[in-house]
Amino acid sequence: MSSINGGAKTFSDSDRPDTPIRKRGPKKRVSSYLPLKRFKGLGFFIGFLGLFFFVDWWMHSRLNNPDLGANLTDSFTNSTPLVFKEDLRIITKVNKPTKTAFGRLLKLAAHALAEGQNKPEPKGLWEEPYALASNWKPCADERDWEPSEGNNGYIMFTANGGLNQQRVAVCNAVAVARLLNATLVLPNFMYSSVWRDVSQFGDIYQEEHFINYLKPDIHIVKELPKELRSLDLDAIDSVITDEDIMKEAKPSFYRKNILPILLRNKVLHFVGFGNRLAFDPVPFELQRLRCRCNFYALQFVPKIQKAGAVILQRIRQNSSYGGLLDSYLVGPYAKQKMKGKHAAKVPKYLSLHLRFEIDMVAHSLCEFGGGEEEKKELEAYRRIHFPALTQLSKNEKLPSPAELRSEGLCPLTPEEAVLMLAALGFNRKTHIFLAGAQIYGGSSRLTSLMSLYPHLVTKESLLSPAEIEPFKNFSSQSVSAMVISGWVVALQTGQFGYRSFSAFAMTDSGSQLSALVSGYRMYYGGGQMPTIRPNKRRLADIFLKNSTIEWKAIISQQGYPLDVKFHKRDLVRVWQQLERLRWWRVDNQGCH
Repeated sequence: MSSINGGAKTFSDSDRPDTPIRKRGPKKRVSSYLPLKRFKGLGFFIGFLGLFFFVDWWMHSRLNNPDLGANLTDSFTNSTPLVFKEDLRIITKVNKPTKTAFGRLLKLAAHALAEGQNKPEPKGLWEEPYALASNWKPCADERDWEPSEGNNGYIMFTANGGLNQQRVAVCNAVAVARLLNATLVLPNFMYSSVWRDVSQFGDIYQEEHFINYLKPDIHIVKELPKELRSLDLDAIDSVITDEDIMKEAKPSFYRKNILPILLRNKVLHFVGFGNRLAFDPVPFELQRLRCRCNFYALQFVPKIQKAGAVILQRIRQNSSYGGLLDSYLVGPYAKQKMKGKHAAKVPKYLSLHLRFEIDMVAHSLCEFGGGEEEKKELEAYRRIHFPALTQLSKNEKLPSPAELRSEGLCPLTPEEAVLMLAALGFNRKTHIFLAGAQIYGGSSRLTSLMSLYPHLVTKESLLSPAEIEPFKNFSSQSVSAMVISGWVVALQTGQFGYRSFSAFAMTDSGSQLSALVSGYRMYYGGGQMPTIRPNKRRLADIFLKNSTIEWKAIISQQGYPLDVKFHKRDLVRVWQQLERLRWWRVDNQGCH
């Protein structure tokens, strides 16, 4: 008998050797050698399997090594000026499909939308809930004072945060310059590790228009005079940080604490300047100046205006007329307004600001169904981008994710947003423009939204690669231009001729973009630009019952048709505040 590759072959009698000893010898070898070979084969297989798992473990650990992540991202430093060691790992996980806890409710919503596809929408769905809003007209452009000489000194400031926070800071600085009779130097924008954008004021806004439009209010220069440029502002205590000024400080604080420094050193530098001027109590004319800055003085550069105009035109399906805000937002690229039948033919659409980017998700301290992996991922992001929040969570007991959610303090997920829209009565034919940046969880998080509402578009899907390319060539403007173009479209939603029925829906009422967009729509809309502001506390109570609640119960709790208790109450309160602050005039009765 012989062994070939571990297998045995038995010879016939004619093939057997003549010697008995040789005949018995091989048989003994088979009986002892074959089990040994089988044992070795099994051991080899087990060893190979163990080696496979070891290599897999080693590769996984290396990929999750922060130092390795930093090395791998070195090749991207040409496009992003600063690389953080955790970012590659976070970005790769952001695009993983995420399970949703609302599978049952989404099926019910899909069934309800399919049944109601050809039914009329609820009455009042696209209308402004506050009837008197149509009586109010903008008047922040009116002035009732002499220009400030600005002879008390110069105010420099470097604004932090994203585009919208920076915009608020600019208008606050304009008001403070007037308050202190100071000359304002064109602002600088602080680089943000969250937004990765090094754009400066002149990359986003028209500098000459800003200076000239506000000339009747304050004196603005592009840079400090030569005799002050060499000063060491730190050494003379002229650098004022957010630690030196309380949030929403009153005008009296600036007169008492900041003005003496300005008079002594002739120059101040505010660093950060996030929400450092109160809204109330503020003198009426100073408040109106802040509005004048926001609504009139800050106009986008032509490149951004052009991108916004292209997106608007494509959403409007190449209609030959424009909207009420076109001339201000997109300047010379605005289409001429037209009246009559054309306005009724353009489909109304909803602009949805889905504030579910990773920075908002991480900062909220909420949980979104991703388990331990999500928790570690967001903690890593907070350590890099929100170190103060990380330190606070170590030193103090903060509300739990469940408590935050029950109080309506968590941003709505895409699944929750689509359930809200379906319950409010928006049918499958609704055209939706999705405003915002990259959604946390990647494109898989939008699956439910796009399956229930197929007419959904984004600024990226409406612009061709060739139209996006000019922004990519200037990394300092790419983020700004794309975000702002979406911001422009969100503002313009509902500006179709005389029948402005379209709406803007926010999913996080605390975001700066939502606040600015809704403010613009109230200011210029004439009561024809409704904003949906969900009551997230009530929504949280509904979604906690997702495994048992029926669709009819959701509709009745949210309001179908729309119920004042759901979101109109907040809008009515805002309009009443605006009346009190006298930002508008009623018809021709003048500013109140």
